[in-house]
Amino acid sequence: MQIVVFDIDGVIRDVSNSYRRAISDTVEHFTDGAWRPTMEDLDNLKSEGIWNNDWEASQELIYRYFETRDKTRNEIALDYSDVVNFFQQKYRGQDNLFNGYIASEPLLVANSYFDRLTTNNIAWAFFSGATRGSAEFVLKQRLGLETATLIAMEDAPGKPDPTGLFMAVEKLGSIDFNCPIFYLGDTVGDMYTVVRARQIQPKRQWRGIGILPPHINCDRQKIPSYSEKLQQAGAEIVLSNVEEFNLQAIEKLCCH
Repeated sequence: MQIVVFDIDGVIRDVSNSYRRAISDTVEHFTDGAWRPTMEDLDNLKSEGIWNNDWEASQELIYRYFETRDKTRNEIALDYSDVVNFFQQKYRGQDNLFNGYIASEPLLVANSYFDRLTTNNIAWAFFSGATRGSAEFVLKQRLGLETATLIAMEDAPGKPDPTGLFMAVEKLGSIDFNCPIFYLGDTVGDMYTVVRARQIQPKRQWRGIGILPPHINCDRQKIPSYSEKLQQAGAEIVLSNVEEFNLQAIEKLCCH
């Protein structure tokens, strides 16, 4: 038996024009329109491996902008709750009605993919830095995965801390301790999570699989460098889409 744990953002759904757009909107707002981060700016921040929380990422980019203007962080009157509230209004919509950017996120996988995993005795779960409300919106309402095992932002420390990954595996129940556990993610932080999992639980087979996010897939020139960053961070292989991690790919990896 094998276990597959999935990240959600950039793996299950395309967040290029939702979460990432909300980050840029938030930074632009709190810098009074002086700076709007590009996709490359966001990739560079994410490649540091510690900015999985997009509220914290937004705050960090705001701080860094003002530091280039010779202001210290203590001088900046930035209220984190204001950053979160502005971000959520853009992403979730007014009054958390899920009518914001979240409503138009393209899906990157079909429900039938998970049916195939189950049919072939492959256990699966989700570990995401997204809020539970956001994660359940895509899993339950968009994909129809009503009973999916999920560890979300509220349940565990943020990545690259692997606690949430351990929790997801434990919630799957009694599973052979020796079976391989694959974690599929699209960022350096996701791969660092697998590396730390190995350090804490070295007797289990923790294996990182990189997935190229859509905004990289649509720019062929960026694919090699992004793939290299994921591999340097711990990815065994890097795939263009989560559905490429099919039964044949799993079987091949389990033979190595």
